[in-house]
Amino acid sequence: MPSTNLLLEEPIRMASVLEPSKSNFFSSMTKIVGTLGPRSQSVQIISGLLNAGMSVARFDFSWGDAETHRQTLENLKIAVKATKKLCAVMLDTVGAEVQVVNKSGQAISLKENEFVTLTPNLEINASSDILPINYNGLAKAVKKGNTIFMGKYLFTGSETTSVWLEVSETKGDDIICVIKNSATLDGTLFTLHASQVPIHMPTLSEKDKEIISSWGVENKIDFLSLSYTRHAEDVRQARELLSSLGDLSQTQIYAKIENVEGLTHFDEILQEADGIILSRGNLGIDLPPEKVFLFQKAALHKCNMVGKPAVVTRVVDSMTNNLRPTRAEATDVANAVLDGSDAILLGAETFRGFYPIETVKTVDRICFEAEKVFNQDTFFKKTVKFVGEPMTHMESIASSAVRAALKVKASVIICFTSSGRAARLIAKYRPTMPVLSVVIPRLKTNQLKWSFTGAFEGVQIDNPYNTLARQSLIVRGLFPMLADPRHPAESTNATNESVLKVALDHGKALGIIRSHDRVVVCQKVGDASVVKIIELDD
Repeated sequence: MPSTNLLLEEPIRMASVLEPSKSNFFSSMTKIVGTLGPRSQSVQIISGLLNAGMSVARFDFSWGDAETHRQTLENLKIAVKATKKLCAVMLDTVGAEVQVVNKSGQAISLKENEFVTLTPNLEINASSDILPINYNGLAKAVKKGNTIFMGKYLFTGSETTSVWLEVSETKGDDIICVIKNSATLDGTLFTLHASQVPIHMPTLSEKDKEIISSWGVENKIDFLSLSYTRHAEDVRQARELLSSLGDLSQTQIYAKIENVEGLTHFDEILQEADGIILSRGNLGIDLPPEKVFLFQKAALHKCNMVGKPAVVTRVVDSMTNNLRPTRAEATDVANAVLDGSDAILLGAETFRGFYPIETVKTVDRICFEAEKVFNQDTFFKKTVKFVGEPMTHMESIASSAVRAALKVKASVIICFTSSGRAARLIAKYRPTMPVLSVVIPRLKTNQLKWSFTGAFEGVQIDNPYNTLARQSLIVRGLFPMLADPRHPAESTNATNESVLKVALDHGKALGIIRSHDRVVVCQKVGDASVVKIIELDD
């Protein structure tokens, strides 16, 4: 595995540890995905999350019904308008998840060293002695000594709402297990995960397809988080479904790698998916603890080299109930940044945690500090070497733009794009400065409806360019802006200069561009791609 030590080559000054963190609009280049749930549904809390640094809102359909999520999304739209911050929408599927069904909803107490039976007979009421599950093939897949995790939430080591089981024997379709720790299961559904045991359930369930076809289409989701992705074919089938729905043909698919089966087929999955989510909760059950970090480093390196966003989960679990993370968690967030993660995904911390806004702020500050010691020079050289020669035209332009920006110490890179690809390629090389992606429409008909309240904010667009802009919100270092449609991609040089002026003014208003700063601009002029350096006047 290639070295991924990306700290600065020269020693970090100890005095820098005592320096206060700088306040900046783009405080962190690493993005934050927040899961909205019972404690983060209100307009007030969502506004706080957006102001704290959340750029993607995740809707987890393992919990709640479509109406509940619809109301939360309406509150998100209100918060976006109030804060004037763009936010993308991610739909997270249930996938091939084995669940324990507790129809009564009454709490179930399980005692250490006692036995409990798992059965596919859903007619039976759940109790401390027997638990019905929604999968009838588990008994044929497990063997004596296998480990089974079960709980309402993933096991963190400190909760009493999760339990470890060890398979003792099977009888027909039933599995008799020894309880390894005492716990109380509260609720109607619990997740069940059998370590390194293949589960022959479809990656997209009928319920998932129904939700995507209704809720997903209605709300024009930007990302589909494909739970329990195990093969490249899973991604292809999901893509076919999205394409058949028309309105979701541009929705990006992020494959969630949650078990050894997905890990085994990682390379082919990466080739098909638009991005990867490293679901370390389930992976931490499927893999020995000492192997999880190795997978993280290898997977992030592969994603970085091909320029596909990688998202890391389960970083500050303790902040679900506490105001501060543990020392190990804070270091874990920083290491995810140094390893090359594009985004950090917060689950329980924002979904049901007591301190959702504080959690986002904390993660954002840790990411910012880690980015300051990220060895961009080493990363740039590795990426160029991986790409090889001859480079494609776009790859050459992107790497040249980043190289120029570093050499002249530019404060920002501005990229004009109609597809988003050029901006993502620039971001792939991890420049130390923000990349402002100016999404410019390529008008082919006069049927598009545009409505603007300002140059880049309050946009309601009945076309794909709004989605393209929001999909940049999960890419490290990339910050999108929407250009006025009266300046399409095929505009003359004069109108391009007009859009550039507005972009520069926007950057000044945000505080990332100042007088006498140098700015690198990447744009198309006719059939040519141009990288130019401009120095601002007073």
